Amino acid sequence: MGGSDEQRVVMDAAAMQRVLRRLAHEIVEREAGTAGLAIIGIHTGGAYVARRLVALIAECEGVTVPLGEIDITLYRDDALCGLPRPVIGATSLPFEVAERKLLLVDDVLYTGRTVRAALDALNDYGRPRRVRLAVLVDRGHRELPIQADHVGLRLETEPTQRVEVQLAEGGQEDAVVIEPAAAVRLPERLVRGPA
Repeated sequence: MGGSDEQRVVMDAAAMQRVLRRLAHEIVEREAGTAGLAIIGIHTGGAYVARRLVALIAECEGVTVPLGEIDITLYRDDALCGLPRPVIGATSLPFEVAERKLLLVDDVLYTGRTVRAALDALNDYGRPRRVRLAVLVDRGHRELPIQADHVGLRLETEPTQRVEVQLAEGGQEDAVVIEPAAAVRLPERLVRGPA
């Protein structure tokens, strides 16, 4: 990945719409329809992406898949040591999790720790039949053995770079941007290295 000092747009609004439409079709095809499926977005960016996927699936299949949202703040492995004042969002799962096929959705897959926290949180609501993962962007650099089943865009990044998904729901124009290493402050554990 280059050493550019400027923010770089790697997906604009039109490209994002195409990627989301492809993901929606992929999900329906892999699930052989929508029966028994529920989609859960990880608060906040994943929840926005999940809402869009549900709308696109409804558009092409004529069926509205149940939609939920999960906040993982208290399940993060750095909740007590890395978050001075954690802001806890709402979890809304208006369906039974037990024995259901779930699609967990996030905007960016990086270390895998957010997904691990989401899986831990889901266990408090019951034992699903199966959980699959869809992400808009997979930027690599996993710290846990977690992989997405559906990926919109795979990026090769440096650990020091920041990948930001900007969405209209968050008050920005739809885009995926990479911020240069100089604009990103590394977490202390990455600066020091393993203990």
